[in-house]
Order: sequence, then structure tokens, then C-alpha cells
Amino acid sequence: MCYNSYMRTVSTYSKRISGYSRVFRETVAVYREALSYILCVCLAEWDSLSQVNGSKQRLTEVERLIHRTEKRPTVKYPDFDSKFYKLPNYLRRGAINKAIGMVSSYKSNLHNWENSDSVSRGEKPGFPQAGYCYPCMYRTDMYQEDGAYTARIKVYIRNTWDWITVSLRKSDVDYILHHCKDRKESAPTLQKRGKRWYLDFAYEEETSLCDISDYRNTTIASVDLGINNAATVCIMNSDGTVVGREFLKLPKENDCLKHAVNRIKKAQQHGAHKTPRLWAFAKGINDDIAVKTAQFIIDTAVKYNADVIVMEHLDTSGKKRGSKKQRLHHWKANYVQSMVTQKAHRLGIHISRVCAWGTSKLAYDGSGAVLRGKESRRTHGNYSLCVFSTGKIYHCDLNASYNIGARYFVREIQKSLPERERLRLEVKVPSACKRSTCTLSTLISLNAVLAA
Repeated sequence: MCYNSYMRTVSTYSKRISGYSRVFRETVAVYREALSYILCVCLAEWDSLSQVNGSKQRLTEVERLIHRTEKRPTVKYPDFDSKFYKLPNYLRRGAINKAIGMVSSYKSNLHNWENSDSVSRGEKPGFPQAGYCYPCMYRTDMYQEDGAYTARIKVYIRNTWDWITVSLRKSDVDYILHHCKDRKESAPTLQKRGKRWYLDFAYEEETSLCDISDYRNTTIASVDLGINNAATVCIMNSDGTVVGREFLKLPKENDCLKHAVNRIKKAQQHGAHKTPRLWAFAKGINDDIAVKTAQFIIDTAVKYNADVIVMEHLDTSGKKRGSKKQRLHHWKANYVQSMVTQKAHRLGIHISRVCAWGTSKLAYDGSGAVLRGKESRRTHGNYSLCVFSTGKIYHCDLNASYNIGARYFVREIQKSLPERERLRLEVKVPSACKRSTCTLSTLISLNAVLAA
């Protein structure tokens, strides 16, 4: 883990184009056709291109093959200039760099596939294709700012490349000006989402992460992302002291998502296998839950001045089973974690992940496995509660957040000790030998042994 460093964060914001829709289709079509042509050239000439070192040198080598100049009247592939007459230089070079990267990735994947085990290597990698690539509108050559809410873009119109003036939505421009005025803006990319066209701008900024070289002076926010409760955050110190606890339930949003999922089920029962509008409605509700959950985690970490946000390493791949498989399908835990990571790094907060095995199953007091839901009659099927082997009823997600935070500090303690001392410590605290069995009681025992 990087304890004290500078990190570059990149965020993308969009400006919607007003008044134009069909004019950009030909521009994107010409760009994709040119990219497909260059891909074929790179595949045919890869034996010689792979011997060239450096991205600029490879770009120059491909240009020598397809683009004619006064000093280079003859090229190996002369029909490129005739097919794509007056193609802007920046757009051509952007397509060349894109094609070189795609072919290089394809050749690397193909080499790994050929050298892997024939039983578990899967399908052979397919040839690279232009697909749904969109052009980058490079400044001065493809994009120029004409005013506060207007811009000039060079597009393929009336069988030639010409400039047009487009209007940008005022709310998008004002929002970006308010939030991104101190960040470095890159060239925009022309994108289509739905029936609208956008200019996507990437903004870069450098942030300094806080110093966590000494775990004893570190405060963490351990997060448990649940299905019944959106998030449970526990603020913890290195000695196991719980400073604060925060809960996020979002009952209104979860109720709306439940109704949306039931509408999809009912439509499927009546034979409607394709219900795009119902799925889009459910996806919108789920995205709103994810955004609110990520913002709640960040606000809680800032409130308690946390240095690290600790989350579980979740693996949601594979087939979902059980009565709640639809809710698991809509559970955007990885999306929430990615948003939290980006927001935290911008504020100088570190992100760490721990093993998720047994965090909800094991009691934080070290009494063993808990009973949850239908396993115990005392909770009446409520999965938000669990019963310890001692008979105590506790909040299940809060219990998991204790264990998540404890596993982070157990790992930091073990990393800070020499090998001989670490083994001696694990003899006195056997539960620390295996990370998937560590609980809050393990952290308290380790601190007691170190203090002695």
C-alpha cells in the first residue's frame, strides 16, 4: 500500500449538444471505416511494426505506409488517401494510435492463449474491430471554443470536412465551470447516448493522500454493504475502540426497486421476455441507490476524519441462487466501491479491501458462528439481525463492519512485525493465523499481547 503519495485522478463530465443529431452520424461512420482500414494494415504489417520501439515511431511507420506527402509520393497502401479524402491529420493519427493499441492487445492475448493449457484456456481471441469507437475531437484541428455556450466542431458534412457551430447545454457548462475550473481539461470525445450527442471531457487533478505509515495513529471507516441495509459504517481506532456508527437504509428507494422488479417478473410470467422500459426504470432506481450510498460513505468518513475507508473484496460473479437472486442481480456493490474510491482519493483518503469470508458469519466477540434469518426463531426471519452463541441478539451488518475493520488492523500489525515476532504472536493468538477467521476479539487480543 502507498502510505504517503500523490495520486492523479481522472473524472469525465459531459456537455450535451443541442440542435444537431443526424449530422454526426457520417463523421462517426467515416472514422470507424478509417479505423477498420488501419486495423487491417497493422495486422498485415505487425511483424515489422513489432520491431519498432516507441509509440511515436510506430505511428510514423504506419503513416509511411498509408499517407502520401510531397516528399513521399508513393506508399504501400495508396488507396487510403483516396477513400478518406481530406481526413484531418489529428483524426488520422488518433485512429492510427487506436489501431496500434488494439492490435498490440490482440497479439498479446493470442500469445497468452497459445501458450496456456488447452483445457482451461477458453475460446481463441477474436480479431480486433472498430465496433462502437467514437472519435476524439482534438483541439484547434477538430474542436474550438467559440463562446461560453457554443463551440465549433469539424465534421464530415456534404461530402467534405467542414466546421459547424453547435450549442452546448447551459447547465452542463455551468456545472463544469463551478466544479472543474482548477483541473486540467483534455480534448473532448464525441459520444452518443440514446438519441442525444455529447462531448465528453476528461479532467485530471493531482491529490496528496494522507500519511498512514503508523497504523497506531490511523482512524478507519469500515464499511459493510448490505442488501437489506444500504450501508453500515463503523469508525474504529487501532486498539479496537469504536468511535462512531452510522446506518443508511433508504426504505423508499428499496421499496420502489422492489415494485420495479415485481413488474418485470409479472411481465415475464405473461410471456414478455423483452421489457426494455421496465429494465431501464429499475436500473435508474438502482443507480440512484448506489450514488446515495457512495455519498453517505464519503460524508461519514469526512465527518469523523477517517484516514482509510476499508471495504470487503466482493466477488459477485457466477450464477445467483435462492429467493433473493433478483436483488443480488441488482446489487451494485462494485459500482458503489468504485465511486467511493474515486471520491476518497480526491479527498486524500486511502482505500483498502479485506477478505469478505466470514465477516457476517462470525461474531465479533469471538464466540463463533451466528444464527441469521430463518436459522433462529428469535429473529423471526429478519436477516438484519443475528443471534450469537451466547444468546445475544445483534445487528448483523454492524457485526460485519466490526470484523472488517479488525481485519485491516490485524493485517497492519502483522506487516509491521519481523517474521519471528509475528510467528510468536500467532502462537499466543491462534485466530490471527488465518485472515478469514479474524474478528474484533482477535484485534483486542493482539493489542493485549503487544502491550504485555
